[in-house]
Amino acid sequence: RCLAAMSDEEEFAESPLEGSDEDEAGADATQEADEDDNEDLPPNPLTEEHIKEGISLLCKVGNGISHAYVKLDVRDKQVTEINILNCYVHLRYVDVSENMLRDVSPLNNLTHLLTLKAENNLLQSIQLSPLPYLQSASFAHNRISTLEGFAQPLLEKLNVSFNHLTDVSGLQSEKVPNLHLLELRGNRLESLETVRLPTLKKLYAAANSIGSLEGIDHMTRLTTLHVRDNKIALLDGFSEKMIALQYLNM
Repeated sequence: RCLAAMSDEEEFAESPLEGSDEDEAGADATQEADEDDNEDLPPNPLTEEHIKEGISLLCKVGNGISHAYVKLDVRDKQVTEINILNCYVHLRYVDVSENMLRDVSPLNNLTHLLTLKAENNLLQSIQLSPLPYLQSASFAHNRISTLEGFAQPLLEKLNVSFNHLTDVSGLQSEKVPNLHLLELRGNRLESLETVRLPTLKKLYAAANSIGSLEGIDHMTRLTTLHVRDNKIALLDGFSEKMIALQYLNM
């Protein structure tokens, strides 16, 4: 049991990007950040002092007799690496957003992780091993150009908006079998044909260069499709099997 109000961790896990109206502003901000952060950065590792300031939410762990803090918020510390987190194996909720990280692989030891936010960093790929309990992850506003090898068995929500993705062919349904919500806004997609995820219920792909909706007909569980600010001229691609679709924003 956690010795803190449940609303605290629910707020931490909430995705602020779902269906928001920041598409163009977000894309501009990402481009400016890319231009500003091309130079090599001096090392600035996450420290014990940072962790002491940002750790909270005391919970029972293991056999229920021991306790550990399971929530860490180290946003906007300007750190370039988080190797120290290898040792914090009981963390469940981690926010390392608004830093200068190029690598999140030190989180691979955090096998109890439920929620991860790594927004506004310098990531070019997601070097994260399968974590058995991870349910929500956001890597928005980075430089990610591929999702090749990404695999998270229980992941339900993934946000990779405002990155450099031209396709999502690396995101395979057998590797994310429980994915229900995918945010792809502000990337460089020209089509949705590489989104081969029949379990999806909500897809946000506004502010790309999508010219056609061909290839979405297999997403028969889709309830929400958000594709405004694209180059779509025709409504080809819809199927009569998409009976769950309730919300369409073009």
